[in-house]
Amino acid sequence: MNMEKNYLEIMTAIGEDVTREGLVDTPKRAADAFKFLTRGYEQNLDEVLNNAVFEADTEDMVIVKDIELYSMCEHHLLPFIGKCHVGYLPTGKVMGLSKVARIIDMYARRLQIQEKLTKEIASAIQTAINPRGVAIVIEAQHLCMMMRGIEKQNSIMTTSSMLGVFRADYSSRNEFLKLISR
Repeated sequence: MNMEKNYLEIMTAIGEDVTREGLVDTPKRAADAFKFLTRGYEQNLDEVLNNAVFEADTEDMVIVKDIELYSMCEHHLLPFIGKCHVGYLPTGKVMGLSKVARIIDMYARRLQIQEKLTKEIASAIQTAINPRGVAIVIEAQHLCMMMRGIEKQNSIMTTSSMLGVFRADYSSRNEFLKLISR
């Protein structure tokens, strides 16, 4: 299937003159952009981690917050943009800091719903280092809700996934939530 040709057909279907100067190369640029925005399909957890899992003598909470994410709504093919907060309680292993962001990007760069994205990130971190618990919170604005349909400009969707200790122990969960809200 030729994505460039499909973009040309879409542009023609909406009534554009695809031969005008500003649009001549748009089908190619749009196809390249869409491939980039969905590059997460070409990645897997082992490649993303790239052996950056390390022994660590700590059981204290690790938090990385405000990691920006960009994804595409699977229902309308419009972006949603936000930030992800990650926490985990290690059991002798930690991952390289950039790997947390790379895991988020790997799943965000697929056609998604935010609820699934949140769970996929939590599950991947659980698989990667087997911590006592993983906590994920995503806050995002969805252009499918802002630009079309109900057109609510200031809405923010928040989702969470709590695994292990963060699901069972409210004090750990509350500590994480308090630390990410600073």
